[in-house]
Amino acid sequence: MRKVNSSVLTVIQEIEKLKGENICMEINKGRKRIEKYQGIIENTYPNIFTVNIGDDKNPLSYSYTEVLCGDVVISKIGGENN
Repeated sequence: MRKVNSSVLTVIQEIEKLKGENICMEINKGRKRIEKYQGIIENTYPNIFTVNIGDDKNPLSYSYTEVLCGDVVISKIGGENN
């Protein structure tokens, strides 16, 4: 579901502020499956951002619209939700 009074540009700005920070992520995979990760936002690109979770050589990538729609929830460790 779309967050009220948010835009993709707002989401991009918030994620750029978290670049290099330790974060906790909850990813809704559908059918009551939720995966949780801790990692660091490595890079931000025009349409996606990448997160290094430490296990794999390749970072995970997500789109800003996934955050806007609520499929990906990011919170700063020791901080407030975004």
